Amino acid sequence: MKILLFLALLLIPAINGDTMAQTANDLADDWDKQHISNILPSNMRHQDLKKYLEQLKKLNLKVEEVGRSYANREIFQVEFGKGATKIFLWSQMHGDEPTATSALLDMFAYLQNNRDKDWVKQLEKTLTIRAVPMLNPDGAEFYQRRNLQGVDINRDAAQLQTPEAQLLKKLRDDWSPNIGFNLHNQQELTTVGSTTNQAAISFLVVTGANADTEGNERNKRLTSVMIAALQNFIRGNIGRYIDDYNPSAFGDKFSDWGTPVILIETGALHGKDEMFLVKMNFVAFLSVLKSIADGSEKTASPANYEAIPFNGSGRIYSAIFRGANIVNPVEPVTISTADIAVNIARRRAAFIAPSYIRNIGDLLNSKGLEEFDVSNYYLVPRYGLVRVGAGGEFLFYKKTRQIDWKTPDLEKTFPPDGIFSLGRWVKPL
Repeated sequence: MKILLFLALLLIPAINGDTMAQTANDLADDWDKQHISNILPSNMRHQDLKKYLEQLKKLNLKVEEVGRSYANREIFQVEFGKGATKIFLWSQMHGDEPTATSALLDMFAYLQNNRDKDWVKQLEKTLTIRAVPMLNPDGAEFYQRRNLQGVDINRDAAQLQTPEAQLLKKLRDDWSPNIGFNLHNQQELTTVGSTTNQAAISFLVVTGANADTEGNERNKRLTSVMIAALQNFIRGNIGRYIDDYNPSAFGDKFSDWGTPVILIETGALHGKDEMFLVKMNFVAFLSVLKSIADGSEKTASPANYEAIPFNGSGRIYSAIFRGANIVNPVEPVTISTADIAVNIARRRAAFIAPSYIRNIGDLLNSKGLEEFDVSNYYLVPRYGLVRVGAGGEFLFYKKTRQIDWKTPDLEKTFPPDGIFSLGRWVKPL
């Protein structure tokens, strides 16, 4: 009996330690099992958001309407916790940048559903978290960057011409949060420095006009915590956003007004869907919030943040057709050999996205997310000519075939061996 009692006493601290320990991998596993988001972020509209928020209300989370958009759509705020340290997050101030919106919804549902865990209890006691999960519902409805006045809300911090910007400033001024998180999406072809690695997520400690503050130093440590968590999943695909002070931008102005901001920009990762990036945001948010609540951020090194390369661009494309034998059926017919780089426009996942030619020539030092060796084919524009800026619509013919390029209805008279249209192979080679 004494031996059993001794063993039981040994197990008690181990169990308590497990409930306090929550690694990045644990959080990722929890997201897989518990996330409430079930619509791809790019397909989410305002009505979908309201349905998600009803789910949060049923969990007894505080959800309230805090304002209206230019087109009179409701703007909401969600709250969790009752601690002294005030955290404020806002997403989708650009309507076509939706990833973090889903992650915020998942985060609040998770916290409320796991209040029995010791580390969540500590977080709830230490922090008060407020978030606006769709600041620009009009832009989100039309999947466009700007609001319906045609104004970029993130460049309206000085003029405050838009009701959305006025609301964001009021929410900050009335509450004076200690830390802000400005949540965005960046172009999927953004790279980590001069590499050809996609920047799946990039961070920036937004210093504002005065870089040398304790708040900014703390935010470097906090960002280092998020980087360390995400390196478990996307090592080599984390970048640092360019730090250019802009007195019209909300991140800079929040920092100037006394709420130091961390910018999080979600990009893309070839082979992973939007939901994977929602999970990465979820892991980053909860890792950093836990580090604030338990004080572990104080021992994080800002050097981890400072070592991350700045974002780059121009090194990768959506697709590259290598060694294309380009046929431009004009007077006279011209045939040349070159690589062709094509980019696919950003659209909702439910929509078919157009593609455009972005470069022609020797692209040896560039990388396509997808690459195709077409050296044994003639590449013919489906419409117009092969030139930069034209649509990326191509017909492919084996070089062994005899084709009259002047035939009026070329595609019908000489059925192609391959067709690339709207960013995908309609007829594979």
